[in-house]
Amino acid sequence: MKRPDKPYRVKEIFYSLQGEGAHSGRPSVFLRFSKCNLWTGREADRAQAICNFCDTDFVGTDGQNGGVFETADTLADAVRALWPGGGQPWVVCTGGEPLLQLDGPLIEALHARGFEVAIETNGTLPVPEGVDWVCVSPKGVAEVVVTDCDELKLVFPQADCPPERFDHIRAGVRFLSPKASPNIRDGQDAQRDAHTAAALNYCLQHPQWRLSLQTHKLLGID
Repeated sequence: MKRPDKPYRVKEIFYSLQGEGAHSGRPSVFLRFSKCNLWTGREADRAQAICNFCDTDFVGTDGQNGGVFETADTLADAVRALWPGGGQPWVVCTGGEPLLQLDGPLIEALHARGFEVAIETNGTLPVPEGVDWVCVSPKGVAEVVVTDCDELKLVFPQADCPPERFDHIRAGVRFLSPKASPNIRDGQDAQRDAHTAAALNYCLQHPQWRLSLQTHKLLGID
């Protein structure tokens, strides 16, 4: 169902390789929506946010190919224009929190242009019908309402969000993604290095979980 009289607000749209998780290394168009329900995106609000370690800029519509799109078709056309041809077109809807805006008409418009549609969501909102790949990444104390997904990707460690809290979720594959320092974009990150070692050790002790590294950061790409 279409959100009444509301355009889509998009931070950026770009073409790159998927950097982490089950589709790591896959060419993808990334459709990053503005806004999140767990943090405003303003540094002044970070300490009080449910998700206070986010390292992504999702505020506004001023990113690469970003803007305000009045219809699902105009947004789907902008996504399609970035696919180079060949292979299976693949779009990753992310944010912020994509399920604040992703809806049935946009999913249909993307499918009509040949795309498989993936989402990366914090799991606090229901997933509309038609999404082809659901990656849930829980954050802090936020209640996760999505209990079936293709991929569960947990930023690790989180004091309020231990892996065992999500044993009830039916997921095709489970990943731990070492938590990075939110204000370090490049260079050595001692916190991430320590968290990587901890995540590696946890996966060895709990082999239902796999380690997922942010290879896009290691490669220096978006």
